[in-house]
Amino acid sequence: MAQSRKRDNWGSRLGIIMAVAGSAIGLGNFLRFPAKAAANGGGAFMIPYFISLLLLGIPLMWIEWTLGRYGGGFGHGTAPGIFHSLWQKNRFIKYFGVIGIFGPLIIFVYYLFIESWTLAYSFFALTGKYTVLMDQGSLRSFLAGFQGLEKNQYFSGIGTAYIFFLITFLLNTWVIYHGIKGGIEKLCKLAIPLLFVFGLVLIIRVMTLGTPDLSKPGWNVLAGFGFLWNPDFSALKSAKVWLEAAGQIFFTLSVGIGVILTYASYLKKADDVVLSGLAAASTNEIAEVIFGASIIIPAAFVFFGPVDIKSIAQSGVFNLSFVTMPLVLNKLPMPSIFGFLWFFLLFLSGITSSISLAQPAVAFLEDEFNINRKRAVSIFGIVSFILCQPAIFFLGRGVVNELDFWGGTFFLVVFAAIETVLFVWVFGMDKAWDEIHQGADMAVPKVYKFIIKYITPLFLFIILGVWFIQEWLPVIIMKNVSVSDKPFIFGTRLGLLLIFIILVILVKVAWQRKRLQQD
Repeated sequence: MAQSRKRDNWGSRLGIIMAVAGSAIGLGNFLRFPAKAAANGGGAFMIPYFISLLLLGIPLMWIEWTLGRYGGGFGHGTAPGIFHSLWQKNRFIKYFGVIGIFGPLIIFVYYLFIESWTLAYSFFALTGKYTVLMDQGSLRSFLAGFQGLEKNQYFSGIGTAYIFFLITFLLNTWVIYHGIKGGIEKLCKLAIPLLFVFGLVLIIRVMTLGTPDLSKPGWNVLAGFGFLWNPDFSALKSAKVWLEAAGQIFFTLSVGIGVILTYASYLKKADDVVLSGLAAASTNEIAEVIFGASIIIPAAFVFFGPVDIKSIAQSGVFNLSFVTMPLVLNKLPMPSIFGFLWFFLLFLSGITSSISLAQPAVAFLEDEFNINRKRAVSIFGIVSFILCQPAIFFLGRGVVNELDFWGGTFFLVVFAAIETVLFVWVFGMDKAWDEIHQGADMAVPKVYKFIIKYITPLFLFIILGVWFIQEWLPVIIMKNVSVSDKPFIFGTRLGLLLIFIILVILVKVAWQRKRLQQD
């Protein structure tokens, strides 16, 4: 029989909290959240947001921390093995767990390219490459040239962007190569506090903007906060607003992806998951609700006023981050310094997320094929590097949006529904409740026993049901996709199907090998 490899572990409770918080804190906290809030009722958006946090986000967070720790006790760090540990009599349940490897891998292959833009812009800020540009048209052209979508006076091709992609890829690989304690934990314990320091400096700068244009006294920071937070309660009648709020909770806490399962699998049996999970979620919420709401929208309001800010808030993550915010900072003293703080903050949030997305695939190779980390990271690096290329070279063809929908939206909710039902209805709620409290420093309020068993799964199935009623047909037939882009979207879907099938085959092979070794 083959000898089992000793699994890695976390060095401290702070390390796992910072790592899970780092996985959750990303571009969505600083860009997606304020844009969603502004576009969906302002302060009223926070009602479904906090309801979703209490009924969906926190229960799923506890479920995933507990499932991960439980599966880690059996030597499994990814969903196929963890699901199998919960329901060993069902020979097919492990294949449902493939989603927990597939989702993070698909997000990783496009997220890394976007992350590399933030590193590039950090460098561009310090060198003054874009800080002299003073209108949105110039900054949009600068971004398009950098992305390789057009050739212009700023860039002649995608070469510069590709160099920064390579640097970012190598940095991620280096961190992952050094393992849980020596790589991921070390980075997150440094990056998360630094991220908060940069964010605090930017908030103070925004709060002291005053009224730059005295002829427009209404264009000030307080009015900017008012635009973001004044509630439009009529928005609560829209199902879309509730779905957007629930989607933001998924997005911001990194639940339903499979990452927390993997991170928690490196815990010891007596390690607390209740308080640690709550601390990680709280750290993320501070970054999102306080920092995310206090930088870009209020700052943009000061310079663009109540009319243009509406279109700016709805202009998308890329435009907010790489056009609007640089333009605001370019109008201030020391634009290079503040530009660097902004983009390096985004880079830190990006890299702590991307390394978490890589870990499930690496852990799968380590745990289920019993290979060392060096070889597992090498295999992952080669495969993921190849898979990254379509997102880079076909960015303008809708490939990234397609990858984001299936990897980062649809399957995220499906996976959360599967793991919740498995945990509370197959494993059993009483047994699950005891497992959650194993080694806990605080008791979960008893009302959550009812919420986790009934409300959370019902919430998830409602989200899926509404999607199937409203969206599935237009998505499948590519209703809103241009004729010229349809071959690229169809090719992307075929590629995703192939990747999923290969992962299913790998799970099958891994379990066959284990049976042979046991015999």
